[in-house]
Amino acid sequence: MPAISLVVCLFKELGVLKRLLKESSGLYDDLVVVHDGPEISDLVAPPPVEAPAKQMALNYSALAFDAEIPSFYNIPPLPTRPGSIHESVMLHEGRYVEGPRCYQQEPHWPFSWWQAKHDWILRLDADEFPSEGLKDWLRQFRNSPEPRNQISGYTCIWPLWNGRRPVMTQWPSNRIFLFNRQRVRFFGMVEQVPIADGRFETIRLVLEHRPQRKSYGLGNLLLRRQTYRWRRVIAQSLLGKPTDLSCWRWTSERWPQIWEDIRQKPLRTAIYRLLIWSLLTMRNFWRYDRKLIPAAAVFGGTHHCLIALVYWRMRHSALPK
Repeated sequence: MPAISLVVCLFKELGVLKRLLKESSGLYDDLVVVHDGPEISDLVAPPPVEAPAKQMALNYSALAFDAEIPSFYNIPPLPTRPGSIHESVMLHEGRYVEGPRCYQQEPHWPFSWWQAKHDWILRLDADEFPSEGLKDWLRQFRNSPEPRNQISGYTCIWPLWNGRRPVMTQWPSNRIFLFNRQRVRFFGMVEQVPIADGRFETIRLVLEHRPQRKSYGLGNLLLRRQTYRWRRVIAQSLLGKPTDLSCWRWTSERWPQIWEDIRQKPLRTAIYRLLIWSLLTMRNFWRYDRKLIPAAAVFGGTHHCLIALVYWRMRHSALPK
C-alpha cells in the first residue's frame, strides 16, 4: 500500500494552512512544510532572489535522505513561537524548514521532495484543500496496491475561483496533485510542473482552490507585483539552462518545448499564445462547463505573451552593442 508525504511550500499563510491541515487530516503519512524565507521576516529581511541563486542549483534526487541539509535552508530551534506556522506544523507532527526568500515556491520543491519520507508526494498549496470526493479517493489510494510503474501521478479538477465561489465545475482538469517522485523530473522555475516518465492519470474529482482573491483575471496579471516578479524570474532563467536551477531528476540542459519556443521565437510565440491559447481556452470553457468567461479565458495566453515579451527585451539588452 502506498504511503503519502504531504508537501507544502508557502509564505505567511497560517490561516489557510490551518484549514488545509484540518481538511487533510488522515490523508497522509508524513508532513513537510517549507517556508519561503524566514517566517519572522520583520526581524531578518534578506534581499529577494530575483532568479534562483546558483548555490541552489542542486540535483536533490542525488542526495542521500540523511545527508546534511544545504546551509541556505534552516530548521528553526525549539520551542516554537506561539501562533507561528512552525508551531502549527509541529502540532501536526510535521517537519518545518525555512529556505531562502525566492518569492516563489517552485525553487523549494526539489528540496522539499528530498525531505519527504515517502515517494508518493501530495503537493498542495496552502490555499487549497481536497473536496469530499477527493478525500475518499485518497483514503482508497492509501489502502490499495502500489500503482503500476507506468503511472507517474494523477491530475484532478481545479475550479476557477472568483473570490467567493467556484465559477467552473469541470475545468481545468490538469492539476497535478499526487505523483511518485521517482517517476517525474523537474527544475525549479515558477510556472514549471513535474514532467512524467510515464503518464498522469486524470481523476474527475475536485481539489478546492480558495484564495482570498480571484484565481484568474487581468487584475492578477497587471496589478499584482508578484506576477511581474514571476515573469522577470522566468525570463532571466530562460537566458541560462534548466540545470542552473534547483532540480529533481533533471540533468538535461535542454528546455521543454513550451519554454524553448519562447527562447527561439519570442515575438511569434507571444502573439500565438495571446490569440490561439485564449481561443482554445474559451472553447474548453464551453466544452466542459457550457460557460464563456473572457477574463478567465485570456489569462494564460496573456501571461505567456508577457513572459515572451520580457524575455525578448532581456535578450535584446544582453546582446553586445
